[in-house]
Amino acid sequence: MGTPIYLYIITGLTLSLSLCSCRNDQSQSPAGKIPADVIHNPLTASGKNGSKRMPQFSFTDEVYDFGNINQGEKVSWYFRFKNNGNADLLIASASASCGCVVTEFPKNPVPPGEERMIRVLFDTEGRSGFQDKTVTLIANTIPNSKTLKLIGNVIIPGK
Repeated sequence: MGTPIYLYIITGLTLSLSLCSCRNDQSQSPAGKIPADVIHNPLTASGKNGSKRMPQFSFTDEVYDFGNINQGEKVSWYFRFKNNGNADLLIASASASCGCVVTEFPKNPVPPGEERMIRVLFDTEGRSGFQDKTVTLIANTIPNSKTLKLIGNVIIPGK
């Protein structure tokens, strides 16, 4: 007797679902269309910039302390930055250290000399005590990543 047909069907469906669920989530990148070579930065072996035309982040603040807030509240903050370089700055992604943090960042190139903001929203639901959350930006800068932080204390009401 051979293998029952239903085992082939189950195996095929499982394989199909696995392949579909492994797609890259490009919801954080600008229209999902920034090529990887744009984010690759030309460093020489000496560690010096091999190109004189590079974008550069300059943040007003890289850490925001939201102080004491009640559990269940949402904290929103805008990190302001300027492109102090001499080429368009492209942010490929902004990933948070936890699912309780949502980010919004410019999807279009930021020309040299222009300012933009990155919005970070922290939902304190289910959190308590000291919080230290990070957002890591990947961009065409040197270095190609930048970390922003939200810190503060979440208080449980009535305790």
